[in-house]
Amino acid sequence: MLVKLALEEPLPEINAGQFVEILVENSSSTFLRRPISVNYVDEVLKELWLLIAVVGDGTRTLATLKAGDTLDIVFPLGNGFTIDRCRTLLVGGGVGIAPLLYAGKKIKEAGGEPTFLLGARTADDLVETDLFSGIGRTLTTTEDGSEGEKGFVTDHSLWQTETFDRIAVCGPKPMMAAVAKKARQLGIRCEVSLENMMACGLGACLCCVEKTTDGNVCVCKEGPVFDIEKLYI
Repeated sequence: MLVKLALEEPLPEINAGQFVEILVENSSSTFLRRPISVNYVDEVLKELWLLIAVVGDGTRTLATLKAGDTLDIVFPLGNGFTIDRCRTLLVGGGVGIAPLLYAGKKIKEAGGEPTFLLGARTADDLVETDLFSGIGRTLTTTEDGSEGEKGFVTDHSLWQTETFDRIAVCGPKPMMAAVAKKARQLGIRCEVSLENMMACGLGACLCCVEKTTDGNVCVCKEGPVFDIEKLYI
């Protein structure tokens, strides 16, 4: 589900990879705010896009939103991806593709060359591919072979034929760990966006702690984007 938020005030500076915390109103079982990645920012229209997977009571309530409804959100939160002028491979799996659209836009604006590699179970699970293609070259994999190459993102033939300066990843943790392993083997700088449960978004509740080379840190405050050399994945 794609939610486009129209803001009356000028947008604050939002970095690719940051997130928002949404208060889910009218839900008897959702007491904590829900963290959602920033999918895209349209500075001209003053729109903030959120790509939401409907998986629980909170997101099911959000799925009932209609045009004209309002949301109570806190943003922008966390630290984002490194944006520079280089060849960057942006790898996403499932709903983890969400922050990569805006990241690709910012990389392109910085003079870099974004390439997207998006993975899903089936072709029906791939979303926004037309938007990604409008920003940079977009390649896909599906586990059943219904679109793109068959297999996981780490199986794509691109890994044998091309080189990149940097890799940015978001998706299920096993997928990110597999891409991180490949990045280390190839000697490519790599950043991953962790999806730990983040209730407050400010580093106060300590429910999103991750073990790093710098000790235990709150993903919401120090991340959610980390260089893989800081993580035990």
